[in-house]
Amino acid sequence: MITYEARKKVTNVVMFTFTGIATILTSGILFFILGYLVWHGIGALSWDFFTKLPVPVGEVGGGMANAIVGSGKVLLLASLIGIPIGFLGGVYLSEFGGATFSFIVRYTTDLLNGVPSIVIGIVAYGLIVQRQHHFSTMAGGVALGIMMIPIAVRSTEEFLHAIPQSLREGGMALGAAKWQVILNVVIPAAARGIVTGMMLDLARVAGETAPLLFTALNNQFWSAGWTRPTATLPVMIFTYAIAPYEDWHRQAWAAGFVLLTLVLGVNLIARFILSRGQYMPRD
Repeated sequence: MITYEARKKVTNVVMFTFTGIATILTSGILFFILGYLVWHGIGALSWDFFTKLPVPVGEVGGGMANAIVGSGKVLLLASLIGIPIGFLGGVYLSEFGGATFSFIVRYTTDLLNGVPSIVIGIVAYGLIVQRQHHFSTMAGGVALGIMMIPIAVRSTEEFLHAIPQSLREGGMALGAAKWQVILNVVIPAAARGIVTGMMLDLARVAGETAPLLFTALNNQFWSAGWTRPTATLPVMIFTYAIAPYEDWHRQAWAAGFVLLTLVLGVNLIARFILSRGQYMPRD
């Protein structure tokens, strides 16, 4: 008869084997995707890709300079919308919110975080594009900004919750008001974590395509200002990938590699900031 200790050892070995296989499969799939994209994308890169506009259909060459700038503009506007709202919402939930209201806001935020991006694109289309009667950079930035809010709220709240209560009590014991303690003690102490969360939030929306199809649309030329359609890297990848032209496929791989590099770079910087310690000492 198998003893309890023997069953425990067998179970441990079996589960360890299964988890190891799952880890290898997950990592293998990830590295295969990354390697496949790098293999096709890095060879398609050229100086023209970063400096020239797309060429007309049938011609070979050109680049996606307008899409790179357009993505930067859309992400900048999204950050100006999503980060302040999410940050202030997270501070309120962590430091001021009551039990019932905070639960409702958290639940709503989690629901918003789970809403498909294409639905947010349709909402932005109805609120902005239909009223303005044209697509625009602003509409795209608003759509991505809405997507950034729930993650910004939750990450800010979690990092503020990680600050020891003793810091708050010490500040108020010295005679500071609650808002002064939050502004001068709590937020600086959690600044590294909050910045990391915002960077990861930005990296998450950088590759979204569906909302931009309904809002920013696309543009084969430079897009001046904020009220005109603009090209973005995700939409250009989609457009070029489904086209029947080999040169467009090559440029789609190059754009995918550039977008992946930007997202990975932001993630690595965010991880580096967080690894240096969650709490930021004050001067």
